[in-house]
This record gives sequence, structure tokens and C-alpha cells, in this order.
Amino acid sequence: MNVLLIGSGGREHALAWKLSQSKRISKLYIAPGNAGTKNVGTNVSVNPEDFEAVRDFVRGNGIHMVVVGPEAPLVAGIVDYFQNEPSLKYIPVIGPTKVGAMLEGSKEFSKEFMVRHRIPTARYNAFTADSLEEGFKFLETLNSPYVLKADGLAAGKGVLICDELVEARIELTSMLVEHKFGSASDKVVIEEFLKGIELSVFVLTDGKNYKILPPAKDYKRIGEGDTGLNTGGMGAISPVPFADQTFMNKVEERIVKPTVAGLQRDNIDYKGFIFIGLMNVSGEPYVIEYNVRMGDPETEVVIPRIKTDLIDLFEAVADQSLDRVKLEVDPRTACTVMLVSDGYPGAYEKGRRIGGLDKVRDSVVFHAGTKDDNGNVLTNGGRVLAITSYGENMTEALEQSYANAQVVNYEGKYFRSDIGFDLLN
Repeated sequence: MNVLLIGSGGREHALAWKLSQSKRISKLYIAPGNAGTKNVGTNVSVNPEDFEAVRDFVRGNGIHMVVVGPEAPLVAGIVDYFQNEPSLKYIPVIGPTKVGAMLEGSKEFSKEFMVRHRIPTARYNAFTADSLEEGFKFLETLNSPYVLKADGLAAGKGVLICDELVEARIELTSMLVEHKFGSASDKVVIEEFLKGIELSVFVLTDGKNYKILPPAKDYKRIGEGDTGLNTGGMGAISPVPFADQTFMNKVEERIVKPTVAGLQRDNIDYKGFIFIGLMNVSGEPYVIEYNVRMGDPETEVVIPRIKTDLIDLFEAVADQSLDRVKLEVDPRTACTVMLVSDGYPGAYEKGRRIGGLDKVRDSVVFHAGTKDDNGNVLTNGGRVLAITSYGENMTEALEQSYANAQVVNYEGKYFRSDIGFDLLN
């Protein structure tokens, strides 16, 4: 079959890498892809949010399935577009409809969903510029630190954690009145801070049945020891030592089952990935957020651990027979270390030549922000490359990734040298 994968980041390279191993795929296209995806498929210059251009490519190239990597096309309604277009409605699209994508597209929508279906989460309230004073009063009912979340999509940068009440008031004003995150912060969700350790759990669902994929832990802060600004993720590890069977049983019973059942009860058509961002609070799981796609860089450690053919899983999602497919998982540990551009997550330069990729051994390099320039690989984003390695344990896998992080070179390369520090200790 011919498959179109939508997206251009490290998540999409990991999905393309895995899809390309399927004997059932004739042609794999990636729109628009990057310098890494072109080695496992065919990159095509189609804008994922130009649905008519996607339609024309699908019709002109005999595409049998579309896999949507990033959140923006899902929130914009690409699944609904296919369902309502006569020439496309029989082509399965892996991802939720526009209403389902609101679980990520609106923080308030997702919090209301959790409360309605009794899914454990932090206490919260939502405010606009017109209710700024009420927001100040709500902040006073909480203990430090204070969590402010832009309601809409903000490319992973819309969450602020403030230690002081005065700082929280200033930031709330900046978000609502001064549009710090553009229209994404026209509404802001304020919630209580949950103290614990974070975990990412990924679920693939056909709307009725589900498979829980290997859990992962990522590292969001730019600096060693989880300090500095939030990023899209500086590294990830799977499996997660504290996510033992007892804890994962709680996650399944209290969160996964009510989430899938809640989607059915609310008549939300959902066929795709659910990313559940969790906080382990003294052994009890609480939902921080939902995303409606795989996480990045967690995909770069979760997908390499899946042994089952992704096409088998995706076809079962499309025809709601996921309960009949066996999910096989590699027992080894996978760790990824993200190489970024200096200045990230602030301003950074693009177009720097990357060397040493041919010298990498016993790791997989997933391209996140790269482009091909007549055979030269150039930096094209803040997060540039994810170096993933297997190991019999976390230490072994990390050592391999760090050894290869030294081999790759480009001007302004930076990476955290302490991924997994909190788990190893």
C-alpha cells in the first residue's frame, strides 16, 4: 500500500523509520519531511495545513492511508475534511476528528472532559482578559508555585510555572492583555501545582479498544538538573523505572479506561494516539494534559521499542479491530539525547552544516530540525537531532547516545549531559 505521513520533525522521522520497515508498504511519502526522512521515504513539498493540496496529492498518488504526526492539522480538522470529501472518505486517516483534537487544542476543553468523566487532575479555573481580576483572586487561593497555561496551541511553550504570586499576576496579565502567546493565550487556565515526577503514557485507540504503548519520561528544561526555560524536550527514556505494574494498573483503571469510555459517551470520533501527560504524586497518577498525537522526543524512544508492524496496528485502528492485534514490545531500554542549536528555546541561527553523521555507530539518529541542501545536511530548527540507543539498562543506553552525541558536530551544538539523572539516583 501507499502511505502518506504528515509532518517534519523528530516524531515523524521515527514514525517514518518504523513504517519503512513494513513489508506491506509499497511507497512511503512524507509531507514535507526533513533531511532524515528522505532516507526512509520520499519527501514531498505539500503544506500539511493546506487540505486541498493534501487532497490533490492523495488522489494523484494512489494513497491508501494517511498518518498525521503533528497536532496542528488535527486541530484544524484534517480528519473531518477527509470524511466529508467524497473522493477521500474511504481513505483512513490516523488521528482524531476536530472535536477530539480539542483535547489538545483547548486546555479548558480537556479539563472539563476530565472533570466530567472523573479523571484525576489538578484543581483549576479558566480566565479571559475580561475576568483578569477574578484570575488574580483565584491565584490567591492557591499555594506557590502557580501554573499558568495558554488555552490554545502554543508550540509547547504556553505553560508557565511561577514561584511568586506577584510574578504570576504579571505573567497572567502578559498572557491575557499583552497576548504573550498570541491568540493561544486569549484564555488562560490556572491550576494548582502538583508535586511529583512526570511520566508520558501513550495510548493507541480505535474508538472502542485501546493499546497502551511503552511509557516514557522526557526532560523539558534546557539546563542541567531541570533548570532554565521549558523546551520541546531535551531527551527521553523508556521504560520508566517507577512505572511498575502496580502504578500502570492505576493508570489504566483510573485514566485510560475512563478516557476512552468518555470519548464514546461524548460521541467523539477518535481513532489515533492519545498522549497522556501524567504526574506521579506519591504513587498516585494525575493527568496534567492530553495531547492528540505522539510526543516528541518520547516518540524517538517509544516507537523503536514497538516490534509489531505499525501498518497492522493502524489498519486495526481504522476498522476498529485493535483488540485482535497483539502488541509486541522490545524489553530493552531506549534512551534519546536531543542536540539543539545554541540560543534555543530563544532565538537561534539556522543553516549550519552538520558533520559526523556517517560516523555514528550503534545508535539511530532521528532528524528533528534539519534540511537537505544538495547533499549537505543543515540545521533548520531549535531542536536538531535526537540520538537514540538501546541498552540492557538505562546507563548502557545513555552511554551509547552520549558517545555518538560527541561524534556529530555543527556550530553551536548543545545537549544536556544529565538525561535520566533523577531516575539513576
